[in-house]
Amino acid sequence: MPSYNRNFKLSIDDVNLIEEALRARGRELCRMRRALSDQDLADMESIRVIEEDQREGEELLGRLHDQKIFYRPSSKVYVGG
Repeated sequence: MPSYNRNFKLSIDDVNLIEEALRARGRELCRMRRALSDQDLADMESIRVIEEDQREGEELLGRLHDQKIFYRPSSKVYVGG
């Protein structure tokens, strides 16, 4: 049985492209969701599917963000903001 490749070689530009594609998909899903009516029962299943897709995309964006290492100077006190 084949197994999954667990080692990916992606550049920073590759990750940025993936993030931008996920954000663009999220915007498109948002437009689709706004076009549907909450009162029409036929739209309710479509709304559920769209919202699930939105949630999955946002969770993936969150996991990508959590894997980033942000610069923080170690030689002096860091003041964020």
